[in-house]
Amino acid sequence: MTCSACANAIERKLGKLDGVTASVNFATERATVSGLGPDDAGTAIAQVERAGYTAAVHTPGDDAWSARAAETRTTTLRRRLAVAALLTIPLCDLTIILALVPAWRFPGWQALCVLLAVPIVTWAAWPFHRATLRGIRHRSTSMDTLVSLGAVVSFGWALWTLLVDPATTPGYWLGFGRTPAGADSIYLDVAAGMVTFQLAGRYFESRSRRRAADVLEAIGDLGVSEAQVLDDDGERTVPLGSVRVGDRVVVRPGGRVPVDGTVTEGTATVDTSAMTGESVPVEATPGDTVIGGTLVAGGRLVVRTDAVGTRTRLAQMAAVADDAQRRKAAVQRTVDRVTSVFVPVVIGIAVVVAAGWLVAGAPTGTAVANGVAVLIIACPCALGLATPTALMVGVGRGGQLGVLIKGPDALEASGRIDTVVLDKTGTLTTGRMAVTGIDTFGADADTALALAAALESASEHPIATAITTAAAERVGRPGPVADFTAHAGLGASGTVDGRRCVIGRRELLEDAGVPVDARVREVVDGREASGATVVLLAVDGVVAAVLAVRDTLRPGAVEAVGRLRRLGLRTVLLSGDAEATAAAVGAVVGVDEVIARVLPDQKAERVARLQADGHHVAMVGDGVNDSAALATATLGVAVVQGTDIAMKAADVIVVREDLQAVVDAVLLSRATLRTIRVNLVWAFGYNIAAIPLAAAGFLNPLIAAAAMALSSTLVVSNSLRLRSFGR
Repeated sequence: MTCSACANAIERKLGKLDGVTASVNFATERATVSGLGPDDAGTAIAQVERAGYTAAVHTPGDDAWSARAAETRTTTLRRRLAVAALLTIPLCDLTIILALVPAWRFPGWQALCVLLAVPIVTWAAWPFHRATLRGIRHRSTSMDTLVSLGAVVSFGWALWTLLVDPATTPGYWLGFGRTPAGADSIYLDVAAGMVTFQLAGRYFESRSRRRAADVLEAIGDLGVSEAQVLDDDGERTVPLGSVRVGDRVVVRPGGRVPVDGTVTEGTATVDTSAMTGESVPVEATPGDTVIGGTLVAGGRLVVRTDAVGTRTRLAQMAAVADDAQRRKAAVQRTVDRVTSVFVPVVIGIAVVVAAGWLVAGAPTGTAVANGVAVLIIACPCALGLATPTALMVGVGRGGQLGVLIKGPDALEASGRIDTVVLDKTGTLTTGRMAVTGIDTFGADADTALALAAALESASEHPIATAITTAAAERVGRPGPVADFTAHAGLGASGTVDGRRCVIGRRELLEDAGVPVDARVREVVDGREASGATVVLLAVDGVVAAVLAVRDTLRPGAVEAVGRLRRLGLRTVLLSGDAEATAAAVGAVVGVDEVIARVLPDQKAERVARLQADGHHVAMVGDGVNDSAALATATLGVAVVQGTDIAMKAADVIVVREDLQAVVDAVLLSRATLRTIRVNLVWAFGYNIAAIPLAAAGFLNPLIAAAAMALSSTLVVSNSLRLRSFGR
């Protein structure tokens, strides 16, 4: 394809198939076709070929056909541009100098100019002519039609004035006066210069689009094709597709982790920057999880495979990014409708302009020049590139920063949000509890912790895990427990070292007949007021200790909330915890409002209530109980540890541990949306301003050709600026 009009033509052609809908993206050169069976891809390809184009099935991760086609196009354009430029330079020198200085003209100078121009307007311009002929066969038009018509008309008019009707009056207007009589060969300069400028613009645009695609494809390039599997027979190299869940793979220094898994042996420094945007390498030790695509910078790891193939985070990131840049923004669909009728309208305007100048009594050469200027200046190529190139680069850059933008809807939503609702557990906090304080009543703190850990060692509850972890660090392995009883939602009881112990909430101890006096209640109330979850330990019927447990804040949570507020966004903490616990966390991170005691099925209702009050809400969450709220919100943001359901419901996925990635997601979305708007303002403004100037005779066709080529390059270059976002 050569412009967005080509994409529209293919889209219409595919849409004529029964039950088929298609979306064709000019920037990425891909068509998304739905309504066909799994074995009917050939039908779609045949339909594309009937429209005069070629196509192949896109294979993510192995798109050799597209890469080869892009390379062939760029090479062909470079070759034609080189020939056109080498011939245009002497042609321009001859036509301009000899046109302005009649005394320097020599016999046959005009014939020499024609000979120099012929290869340019035929062979070098053949891509434009071929596309025009294809359009005539299929009754469609594109920007190539305008370029081809402009070159043919300019060259034809020059031949006519040279061979049939030589002019004896002053000729072409240069912007500061007209050429002397007999200088109409300068129209050859217009034809050759226009083709050269358009080829240059097409060539640099092709290279820029390839660079934009490279940013996006960098995510998929992190994968590897082979893995070192460790089994009873030792290590062996196998294709990645042969690795199964549960297999052990070996990763040596300098190698990339091929799967998502858990480290079972070894210690190494892992560079996650390419996957998550984190600049500081992390230490991976046995028990830690690692993700495919990350680089082992030092040390040897043995990793037990937890996910492989399309279920790895890398594959899911690549799939989300691939889907995002294929979808069209609402504004792009509007642009497509405009460009589909733009070219025929411009041809009509050019004819009317030329006829109008003739009726007004202007020389035929002036009328033709002004008509050609309208044809060239109005090419809608920049309009077609404005949105998809920015989206492509923005999505690719987001992937490098650990922010996956699912599509243009997310970008458009990000520009409207004024309120950010943050789930507490697993979002603002890590969801990993830790013991932050032990208050004892006549008992030794280490002894109390050892007894508590013995009771909790049989439980998988986060609070139990926090207590056993703290005990392992301070007093070692917990002792055995006898007569163990779990009390659902309250705690546990049992006998440790011959002592009857009860651990849990105040209600459990009171039910067990353990008195909780005023001194203990005062400590409990103080700890709860500070936001901690309190666990009481009773030994032989007497309260021995109060353990304070807190959910640890996620890295960068305080800074992230501060940055969101500085962006002018209202921040709301949503939590199912008690008011005191939620308020304490809210005070630490600095949110504007805390909404506590919200049941999982009420989260979406709370978001909807904020929307009903006139707010545009972004919801940040991680769990199954957040999925409805994520889908309800104007913008749903799921964090990396989130479940598949939450990630499917979200518009943006954050794969960095640092919560400041949420701020980066908002800023990147806004920057991408801003780039799209600037591109569209430039593209529309350019055409709106340029067409009247060309029609009024104020634009030299040669200048019009250069300006048209430059406009597309400017749009793509502006989009490429997003590559430096966050640096």
